[in-house]
Amino acid sequence: MSYQHGIYIQENPTSIIPPVTSDSGVQVIVGTAPINLSKDLQGAVNKPIIAYSWAEAIENLGYSDDWENYTLCEAMDASFRRIGVAPVIFINVLDPEVHKVADTETLTLTDEEGTLDAFGIILSSVVVKDSEGVTTYTKDVDYTAAFNSDGYLVISIIDGGLIPIETAGLKIEFNKLDPSLVDDEDIIGGYDVVTGKYTGLELIGQVYPRLGIVPGLILTPGYSHKPGVASVIDVKSESINGSFNCMNVLDIDSTTVKSYQDAPTWKNTNAYTSKRTILCWPKVKIGDKVYWFSSIIAALTAYTDAQNDNVPYVSPSNKTLPITATVLADNSEVYLDQLQANFLNSAGIMTAINVNGWRAWGNNTAAYPGTTDPKDRFIPIRRVFDWWGNTFILTYFQKVDDPSSYRLIESIVDSENIRGNGFQARGQIAGAKIEFRQEDNPITNILNGQIQFIQKIAAFPPAENIVNVLEFDPSMLQSALYGGE
Repeated sequence: MSYQHGIYIQENPTSIIPPVTSDSGVQVIVGTAPINLSKDLQGAVNKPIIAYSWAEAIENLGYSDDWENYTLCEAMDASFRRIGVAPVIFINVLDPEVHKVADTETLTLTDEEGTLDAFGIILSSVVVKDSEGVTTYTKDVDYTAAFNSDGYLVISIIDGGLIPIETAGLKIEFNKLDPSLVDDEDIIGGYDVVTGKYTGLELIGQVYPRLGIVPGLILTPGYSHKPGVASVIDVKSESINGSFNCMNVLDIDSTTVKSYQDAPTWKNTNAYTSKRTILCWPKVKIGDKVYWFSSIIAALTAYTDAQNDNVPYVSPSNKTLPITATVLADNSEVYLDQLQANFLNSAGIMTAINVNGWRAWGNNTAAYPGTTDPKDRFIPIRRVFDWWGNTFILTYFQKVDDPSSYRLIESIVDSENIRGNGFQARGQIAGAKIEFRQEDNPITNILNGQIQFIQKIAAFPPAENIVNVLEFDPSMLQSALYGGE
């Protein structure tokens, strides 16, 4: 550093605004990340990783703007930088032991330093040799190797090492990540009975045991438009750990569906018709960045929960979006008017419209119009039911194996009715009431250790159709012209 005398200014990069915290709509996102940049390479493979901030996500998973190859990075950007919501649980399936390719490059040095023009280099695999490939040098003795801010590997000569200072080039051998080797089966995953390891979507069942958090929304941007993956996501949204339920956010393939009129046919043909699915079309854009709509909608849904006391009774529909356009896979822009967007809504598809700014548009799950049952049709009601059931399990799990006495029954009934009254008083639900009925609990069931309650819940449907009837009143005209005459 040169000699300094005076006053100097330095600048730090703009900080990311701290995200709001949502615990009812925690996203669990399965995909790929540039884990060669993470702090723990193997610890970032097929393991639920929770992040409460942008910095924490990058530290544990790495980051790249190449979202086509590193799909989790898009979700990081959507949740932490665009919407501002946390926590988010990431599951990376890109395995450096499997999804890799060997490569060799000749590195040109300038001022005893050079940068490899290859992304995804696995640092532990790097071998540095002289330009002829005869002499192998030792890391941290002859050279240092570190990633720069863009994720590229920089090799620097160490003074006093074996590499001559005047060296103009080196031969570098290495392995690098190859995301193209990740296929749908890696995302779907499974359980290996030999190793006892879970992979891919099968790790949904490991989220609560490992982290103590119940999944709220499951998504796989970049893969969920594939029916084989989507069907597994839907299965994994029900009976998680044998008890919990949540929703998923899926995409329609805008490579093939280029018109809003074709979206319902694609949806039905590919069986995207679950009550637990929020189905999205098309993609969206922020500046020059293109996002799968599921990334934005899932983050927006979690954010909406956080703005409403973490009770998922408010629909994400008609909430503002930080997007600049809706686009197809080929980046061509799509502009829907309200009638066209309503056509998609009538088929159980969420979209976006530009009315006083961009807004999410759609209250129906993918089960609509196949079902008109409010608890399965409307997104906020479906989510309230799942959230209420999950909360009941977590609250009263401590009561399991207690004596089946009147005191046990009374404590659950009283506690639940008090809880329901509280939500009702705050206007978050229309009402909730739980009962223990004799006809539901014959003595044979009680002797077998089973007791059963019935709880009725009324969540508010979204007011998606507000009508104001205008009528011309001649008497008003008469009063205006002639007064009281």
